[in-house]
Amino acid sequence: MSLTHPSPNFGDRRGRRVELVVLHYTAMLGCAEALARLCDPAAEVSAHYLIDTDGTVLSLVDEGARAWHAGAGEWRGEGDVNSRSIGVELANPGDHPFAEPQMRALERVLAGILDRHGLAPRAVIGHSDMAPGRKGDPGRRFDWRRLADEGLSVWPEAGEPGDFAADLKAFGYPEAAPETLLTAFRLRFRPWARGPLDDTDRALAAGLRRFAD
Repeated sequence: MSLTHPSPNFGDRRGRRVELVVLHYTAMLGCAEALARLCDPAAEVSAHYLIDTDGTVLSLVDEGARAWHAGAGEWRGEGDVNSRSIGVELANPGDHPFAEPQMRALERVLAGILDRHGLAPRAVIGHSDMAPGRKGDPGRRFDWRRLADEGLSVWPEAGEPGDFAADLKAFGYPEAAPETLLTAFRLRFRPWARGPLDDTDRALAAGLRRFAD
């Protein structure tokens, strides 16, 4: 089910076209609480879409407008991610598995966005990717591999282990402290890994280079 619930929190895209889709979790107990915040003018936050656990899709901001979801950060060497992205919030407190109806709805939403804006699967990123150290959503419980299998994101095949930071930068990650980059990378590609940087991390990071161009 899709519903329209306009948020007053949006602005002009400042001449930028949509290049990215940024996925978030709400970090709130329920969808109603998240919806209230995303539509509260005093909160000054919003997203284009909010997806409930039962698969209900709430359209809050028109895709042609700039929603206020990404905040400080960058991707592929550029900031102002809000002006060049679509934000999708998933109702989840951050420590729960993502519900199957919610994931199916997300897949439909992403397929539509990528088609409408002529975007490749590499355009779909997490909040933690563009703001490492500051944000951790959609978190280690989110199934990035599933999206990649559906052609809605990317998943690397292991390559020859190389320069971890350089490979991540080529893919799009911003510069950050080594431990911060490792945490952000593992949240998406090795969610349950622990310990220092190893050759598995380096090999997967090298595999991301094929999505860099």
